[in-house]
Amino acid sequence: MLWTASQVLRKFSTSSHYYQNKLKLAIIGQSLFGQEVYSNLRKQGHKVVGVFTVPDKDGKADPLAVAAEKDGTPVFKFPRWRVKGKPIPEVVDAYKSVGAELNVMPFCSQFIPMNVIDNPKHGSIIYHPSILPLHRGASAINWTLIQGDKKAGFSVFWADDGLDTGPILLQRECAVEPNDTVDTLYNRFLFPEGIKAMVNLAQPAEAIHNWIRGHDKVPGAWTVINGQSVTLYGSSMLGGSAAAGQPLEIEGASQPGIVTKNGLVLYGTDGKALVVKNLQFEDGKMIPASKYFSSGESSSVELTDDEKKMAEEIRNTWKGILSNVSAIENTTDFFKSGAASMDVVRLVEEVKQKCAGVQLQNEDVYMATTFQDFIQMFVRRLRGEDQEEELLIDYATKDVNNMTVKMPYQCFINGGFEDAENSKTYDTINPTDGSVICKVSYASVGDVDRAVAAAKEAYENGPWGRMNPRDRGSLLYKLADLMEEHQEELATIESIDSGAVYTLALKTHVGMSIQTFRYFAGWCDKIQGKTIPINQARPNRNLTFTKKEPLGVCAIVIPWNYPLMMLAWKSAACLAAGNTLVLKPAQVTPLTALKFAELSVKAGIPKGVINILPGSGGMVGQRLSDHPDIRKLGFTGSTPIGKQIMKSCAVSNLKKVSLELGGKSPLIIFSDCDMDKAVRMGMSSVYFNKGENCIAAGRLFVEESIHDEYISRVVEEIKKMKIGDPLDRSTDHGPQNHKAHLDKLLEYCEIGLKEGATLVYGGKQVDRPGFFMEPTVFTDVEDHMFIAKEESFGPVMVVSKFKNGDVDGVLQRANDTEYGLASGVFTRDINKAMYVSERLEAGTVFVNTYNKTDVASPFGGFKQSGFGKDLGEWRPAVLLVFVLGLGL
Repeated sequence: MLWTASQVLRKFSTSSHYYQNKLKLAIIGQSLFGQEVYSNLRKQGHKVVGVFTVPDKDGKADPLAVAAEKDGTPVFKFPRWRVKGKPIPEVVDAYKSVGAELNVMPFCSQFIPMNVIDNPKHGSIIYHPSILPLHRGASAINWTLIQGDKKAGFSVFWADDGLDTGPILLQRECAVEPNDTVDTLYNRFLFPEGIKAMVNLAQPAEAIHNWIRGHDKVPGAWTVINGQSVTLYGSSMLGGSAAAGQPLEIEGASQPGIVTKNGLVLYGTDGKALVVKNLQFEDGKMIPASKYFSSGESSSVELTDDEKKMAEEIRNTWKGILSNVSAIENTTDFFKSGAASMDVVRLVEEVKQKCAGVQLQNEDVYMATTFQDFIQMFVRRLRGEDQEEELLIDYATKDVNNMTVKMPYQCFINGGFEDAENSKTYDTINPTDGSVICKVSYASVGDVDRAVAAAKEAYENGPWGRMNPRDRGSLLYKLADLMEEHQEELATIESIDSGAVYTLALKTHVGMSIQTFRYFAGWCDKIQGKTIPINQARPNRNLTFTKKEPLGVCAIVIPWNYPLMMLAWKSAACLAAGNTLVLKPAQVTPLTALKFAELSVKAGIPKGVINILPGSGGMVGQRLSDHPDIRKLGFTGSTPIGKQIMKSCAVSNLKKVSLELGGKSPLIIFSDCDMDKAVRMGMSSVYFNKGENCIAAGRLFVEESIHDEYISRVVEEIKKMKIGDPLDRSTDHGPQNHKAHLDKLLEYCEIGLKEGATLVYGGKQVDRPGFFMEPTVFTDVEDHMFIAKEESFGPVMVVSKFKNGDVDGVLQRANDTEYGLASGVFTRDINKAMYVSERLEAGTVFVNTYNKTDVASPFGGFKQSGFGKDLGEWRPAVLLVFVLGLGL
């Protein structure tokens, strides 16, 4: 938040002609923060005429002094400003000699004489790490956490005779997140070190957690383990039960801790628990808490010649920091040689700059305190050996489409692939020939509970929801890039698992999925609330503002017609907002979802954020609907299942629900249409993706005068369609998704014939291996017939005539359905087009086009087609979308 201080000084320099010139500043302070202030103000163009800081310690200058001396700025190192409460004359004279117009004091005021505070013509301003009047003093930010405050802040104010009670010039605040530490708030506000303090373990878990995070990194809270002082770092509340581990007696604790794979679990007097990530011992060595019982010994790596050169560069860096040490030996300990926390930052940044951009964290220094250990850690990091363990995947491979596709087939839980808990599997089938592609894990209720627990842990304690939204967007952009990099493999998997024609899978199934993630990646840092005027604004100047927050753990249940695209439509917005998710792909098409899980790991999405469970809707889907830790469920599928889900969600914990359900979308074709376009688009409205399309035109209404010509031309075009292998680039029409669906379509056609509709073309299974059905056309369909009311979800064109000029009559027939997902109209008359489109009861109305969806355009229906919208920016209300084809 240093920009706030610069903002204040810009106010001085532009408020009147008196302050037009940049100011002459004196900086009175110390520490790394003082250095940041100094550098920032110089960048703003102000002239620093003097720096007043502390004497060197152990031969090392304060960071503020180092920066100023490097720039040639006059530096004064006074051990004190007063003796027995009175200003030291020579010190005050030295200060006055620089001729400062304004004093800037980074958190430093209590020991500065008032004749120094008041000397500049503009007085003195102080930067303070608190929302005043809370927590005054050097450790204010520590007490913000220790007291469990919900807000942290930064203040810039005038120094008056009370020193830190003057008028506030500028104040900024931020929410204190549940697992914030002094370190994370430091990154936002910057503040000096506090005082190391022993933690009282005989209190509730949240109080212990607050104390530890209130002292995290700077300066640290300690306890006694096996007679040794151990400092605790990286505390987070434990949401569920602790993982298995070894008990550890801790002095003063209500019960033994447990060393688990996730860290050291501590229990409060209330029986609740927290997890500590790292431990630091009296000799300065820091280890992961999970490694407490390990020897910590590992074999040394031999350095290459290039690595030896880097090691010498690092030795010189250590020497520059530890200037009081005559020589840096392998056994030289960084902290025992006098280094402080500010030196840790310098070491990390210099190593990054000088050594191939190797990314180190401050805690890496605490975990490798001797020079030899530091070099070993650095080399392992340089070689990539010290990264998180590589994702292990048992692939099912298949040589197909001139490539070898590698398909994960296990459940994906908490960042890893694993068998279902009962090791149960099922076959996923290639609809082109009925062959088994591979066996896939069949998730159980226990797997659902573990996945939800992982998602909850990732949401409450992981980095996903707390990271800068722009950084979250960067990860989603990276995920989209990886999907694009693997688009041919994804499209091939989609073809063999769902029967989608490869070219359509490449463009739509995969292509639109990539677009969706890129679109919502751009929304990550644009999710914001509003400032709202209220009646009570005066005289007390009240203000209302809103803030949008993530919900938490979301469940997503997707259908089999667009396996990857439905995943993207549902999950991209969910992730962009900071939620975590558990997703159940359709049982018959799980493979692209599991491949997506693999790519999410490569993109750097944290563990637990995405969890994917193949299996049955009756088991996995039902448990997701019932689970009390899920805050929202998104479902695309049939209306009867949607009703059951909505009921379960309401009864369980009243979780939010969005439903995209069945459709019987009407398409009205008037005699004044562009016949070529109406035939082409009318066929696409039915046969696109083999008719397995939620917005497919379920019933075409064709004006009587053009009806026969229209049907004739449609049949003529159908005969030109190539039915066959979806991987063949010239194929127009691939197999239906699975055998049960093909059987249902054949039964649908039989019912149509029995009711008296005329079968003009098709209606039969294609005589070849696999689940192929002929594109079908029914005419003379009456409004009361089954095929006029029920969705086929397949390549069945259902056509009804309407009388010439009967616009209102055909509208009434088109709206005589409980569904309201999509609709369409073809006419050259713009007035008629608008009249009809405004009266069609559907979420999307296509005018002289069809199937034109886009990631920026909201999508969804109403009535028994469900509620809620996918894609775009939308508001929670009935929203109609009009898509006009203007090419006529």
